[in-house]
Amino acid sequence: MQEPIVRIEHLSHKYTRNWAIRDINMEISQTGIVGLLGSNGAGKSTTMNILCGSLNQTEGDVYIDGIDLRKEPEKAKMRIGFLPQTPPLYMDLTVDEYLRHCAHLRMVEGDQVKQAVGEAKERCGIAHFSSRLIRNLSGGYRQRVGIAQAILHRPRLVVLDEPTNGLDPNQIIEVRSLIKEIAADRAVIFSTHILTEVQVLCKEIKMIDGGRIVFSDTMDAFNNYVEPHSVLMRMENPPAAEELLKIPGVTKADFLTERQIRVYFSGDPAITGRIIHSSVQLGWELREISLDKSSLDEVFAQLSNHSSQ
Repeated sequence: MQEPIVRIEHLSHKYTRNWAIRDINMEISQTGIVGLLGSNGAGKSTTMNILCGSLNQTEGDVYIDGIDLRKEPEKAKMRIGFLPQTPPLYMDLTVDEYLRHCAHLRMVEGDQVKQAVGEAKERCGIAHFSSRLIRNLSGGYRQRVGIAQAILHRPRLVVLDEPTNGLDPNQIIEVRSLIKEIAADRAVIFSTHILTEVQVLCKEIKMIDGGRIVFSDTMDAFNNYVEPHSVLMRMENPPAAEELLKIPGVTKADFLTERQIRVYFSGDPAITGRIIHSSVQLGWELREISLDKSSLDEVFAQLSNHSSQ
């Protein structure tokens, strides 16, 4: 039986008296993107720093391709690429100088450095900036250089910590596309606190809250599990809140403006059909209606309620 690319068993870590993470268990057996989703302070960075060998855990074990990271750190780290939230870039080096330096740090054989650097640059779309100082690159291209250093030694696992943070919308789209490409032949762990980033990129999701895994399944299962619970609508001739509460399933109605209303409901999203029907019958002149997307805090609250039942 083939070893999974990543296996984490009963991982725990504490700083002084407080546990940052507690009893984390995770297994990744296939290539593709796995999302590690959690609010700031949930334990994501601690988990990734341990996984990449930057921090020694208090308890538990981490295996990369079956190699115990604590017992054989050098051998295990050769299979890992890591992009921290702040890329470890040397601004006064050119792209080539920096990547060659990283290749030596990654213990790439001397006669293979040129090829490894060239492949990483091509993969990340930065070959035309080979001789440019990193300080003169845009934020999006600096991020590409950061990703290049994480893949130039052809690791089995790449760990990306908030890789789209601080980028403009066009740069985010470009980096997302790049991440999808590099995940075609390796496992990628994508850490973020932004729910939509995970929904766009990942096929699996691990949610961490309070230092513990609170959800671990496919993205499809997650979308079925956590459902919207409110709709946002605009009406030209809106009724009183009391009238909206008469619609089966409606639990609350908040007027955001004279014509914009957020309606909370229990039950399935078929509520939109009932609202549209009532609007037509009673002349409310509905102009827009959409299901609200749950915020990350609301998602965690729903998951906590499910797990406690």
